[in-house]
Amino acid sequence: MGLPSFDSFSPVARHHVWCGDELGLADAQVIGTGHAALDAQLPGGGWPVGAMTELLQSAPEAHAWQLLLPALAQAVQGSTGPVALIGAPHEPFGPALAAHDLPVEALLWVRSEAPAARLWACEQALRCADITAVLAWLPQARVGELRRLQLAAAQHDALLFVFRPERAAQSTSPARLRLQLATCEQDRTQIDIRVLKRRGPPLASPVQLPARSERMAALLAGSQLRRKLRRQQEGVEPAAGTATVVRIEAWKGGVHALDRLAVAA
Repeated sequence: MGLPSFDSFSPVARHHVWCGDELGLADAQVIGTGHAALDAQLPGGGWPVGAMTELLQSAPEAHAWQLLLPALAQAVQGSTGPVALIGAPHEPFGPALAAHDLPVEALLWVRSEAPAARLWACEQALRCADITAVLAWLPQARVGELRRLQLAAAQHDALLFVFRPERAAQSTSPARLRLQLATCEQDRTQIDIRVLKRRGPPLASPVQLPARSERMAALLAGSQLRRKLRRQQEGVEPAAGTATVVRIEAWKGGVHALDRLAVAA
């Protein structure tokens, strides 16, 4: 007895059947990326909520803000909770982010070099109902650890973006969506975005987006300057095994309410 053909299903049943050669429908909420060319290639037309999106690139923070700022700005408008940055390589430059409609008060930067502390902080953030989104730089995370984060994101309907190095593309991942980001070799003003994993057929050609705007150039320049000044002032790095929540400079001054130290259990 053979399998039934697709045409034999009722119209309602067909809607719930995904064909491997078609772009799948989102099975949960999505938030638009803010980039029309990319939305057209993603199931549901945006970033999946309650699932992990994995971003692979050679430089940890090279294209993070250019890619994610529109969606993060949209997400915080409908939420009272912060965006948690776990292990971000550089301190975000508040004025430039605010100019892109992402207020500095909506950011929580957890600084740590220890892999275990980053994973702990990321999992705790995902379990917090007040967190709007989590951006985590986890270059050494293993598959089992990523599965725990994926489960935590699904249980609390959180946006989760995990940054890993390009070499991780050769390993398996529980991420719902995997993208590889790189500066276009033919045109350095563009980003090549290769879709490595999605619910749909492989994407033959990369999606291209502008590498940076004038505002983004100001963000990067300000971030580099502040990092240099901080190193000169502090002269020391945080102790291994700790995750430090750092005050990010406000748009017009003021004190951040989330200055505290969190130590991994």
